[in-house]
Amino acid sequence: MLDTTPGTAPGAALPDHPDFLWRNPDPKKVYDVVIVGGGGHGIATAYYLASRYGITNVAVLEKGWLAGGNMARNTTIIRSNYLWDESSGIYEHSLKMWEGLEEDLGYPLLFSQRGVLNLAHSLQDVRDSKRRVNANVLNGVDAEWVDADGVKELCPIVNISPDVRYPVLGATYQPRAGIAKHDYVAWGYARAASALGVDLIQNCEVTGLDVRGGRVVGVQTNRGTIAAGKVALAAAGHSSVVAGFAGIRLPLQSHPLQALVSELLEPVHPTVVMSNAVHVYVSQAHKGELVMGAGVDSYNGFGQRGAFHIIERQMSAAIELFPVFARAHLLRTWGGIVDVTPDASPIVSLTDVSGLYLNCGWGTGGFKATPGVGDTFAATIANDAPHPLVAAFTLDRFRTGALVDEHGAAAVAH
Repeated sequence: MLDTTPGTAPGAALPDHPDFLWRNPDPKKVYDVVIVGGGGHGIATAYYLASRYGITNVAVLEKGWLAGGNMARNTTIIRSNYLWDESSGIYEHSLKMWEGLEEDLGYPLLFSQRGVLNLAHSLQDVRDSKRRVNANVLNGVDAEWVDADGVKELCPIVNISPDVRYPVLGATYQPRAGIAKHDYVAWGYARAASALGVDLIQNCEVTGLDVRGGRVVGVQTNRGTIAAGKVALAAAGHSSVVAGFAGIRLPLQSHPLQALVSELLEPVHPTVVMSNAVHVYVSQAHKGELVMGAGVDSYNGFGQRGAFHIIERQMSAAIELFPVFARAHLLRTWGGIVDVTPDASPIVSLTDVSGLYLNCGWGTGGFKATPGVGDTFAATIANDAPHPLVAAFTLDRFRTGALVDEHGAAAVAH
């Protein structure tokens, strides 16, 4: 069994905890719901199925260790300042849930509402940013525009000199935004779901879906077949592969996404700074390391790594914004895999296969949506109908053309 202690290196041995992780699939058991994907979205969905709808006969299947995929490789950034009404709705719902999540789960998540700055570097950036601020305010989302001096006041270490490649002309600012400890979030949900009777099964790779008469009846795994009344897919980065087992072709592309952390430093970075032109974000974690990341690599792939020139170019631009970090040492770098849709918005949907549900295509927005999509996806599964907050994100929009195009609209992809 794997260590379930937050912050411990994956793979460390611990004694078995049968009250927490159920390890051996029972071929005689029929689950009400089987969730494919033991990351933040999958575990959160299981928790809300149990806590809100009393559906506790649930299994979460994870091919590796729980929360060892994108959940362990994300940006840790939480915000809701998206442009379009549909996006703003689900992300603001999620942010409100974040604000009470520690109490709900009874677990420390290190949720820090330190604010997020989205920088503008050109006149068009300024126009687009002010438009987004106005849209946010109309949707009840806290947002404001600050000029370059305002950026410097909120984050003194940002270089606002005009003599750089990407001069800072101002920024949008969301005070309620911030960061949380991603592995703590995963284990908080996992412990709470397990306490309600949910079975969390590690090292269980799904190799097929059993579909009979147009209805899903179970999943095939490397540890045997598991029967199910409903199956929900929440396998970030590999959703198109798993959906393909049921003959469903999804409008998704998988791309690498890179990030890195520095050595531990004294607290010097008070907020989160993001830039669309540079396509980089910088925050400082609770222990002191800088968390920095780049944009999505342009090529398709399932490898948890990325092209060196991508992150090198974006980190060099980041150093112009933060000269104080020029001598910081790299501690480690990694890559995740993100599913990207044509309109850069997620898919939360029923499918043409009865009993099969999709939650995918979040791109780089998945972590911040964790509680909100866990809640709304659970409602969609329990009621066999889209929750109102995700009704715009069904597969039908790719047939009708009613896209929710967030490409470039939210200042940066993360």
